Amino acid sequence: MSTGRVLMANQAGAYVIKLTGDVRMTLCTTLDSCLYRMVDDPVFQSVTVDVTEAEGIDSTSLGMLAKVSRLATPAMGRVPTLVSTRADITRLIETMGFRDRVYAIVSQPQLESKSPLDEQPALPVNEGDARERVLEAHKILMSLNDHNRQTFRELVECIENQAQH
Repeated sequence: MSTGRVLMANQAGAYVIKLTGDVRMTLCTTLDSCLYRMVDDPVFQSVTVDVTEAEGIDSTSLGMLAKVSRLATPAMGRVPTLVSTRADITRLIETMGFRDRVYAIVSQPQLESKSPLDEQPALPVNEGDARERVLEAHKILMSLNDHNRQTFRELVECIENQAQH
């Protein structure tokens, strides 16, 4: 698998975030930075997440994608769009409970961005930040449905216990 990357374009407040390669927890700081830059944009109006070139997405990154929706949806007045053409990635996203509640999942982009996608620099992640982001991402996933709550409960408890020691 190729190293994961985050690319982003903005055209008058219409954002596209494209994830490529093997998308792992190490990109969460970068995703978070993109997210806050986007929602803090006074002309922000929409975001489309494109995972058509993602080869894999770990659970922390899925939680960060849910966070993108959680922060963007109120500003947009609707859930964002997620473009996925790979059956395995789409199945994973749907298993997490993303369809309709978190993203409108489509297999074809509605519009091509006229702005170029710029690779976002991979921001460093220290151990404390990593722990906080992993914890936050999994708590968001757990809030989506009972299946996720059961799946990630022990992991979240373990991280919380480690943070206390």
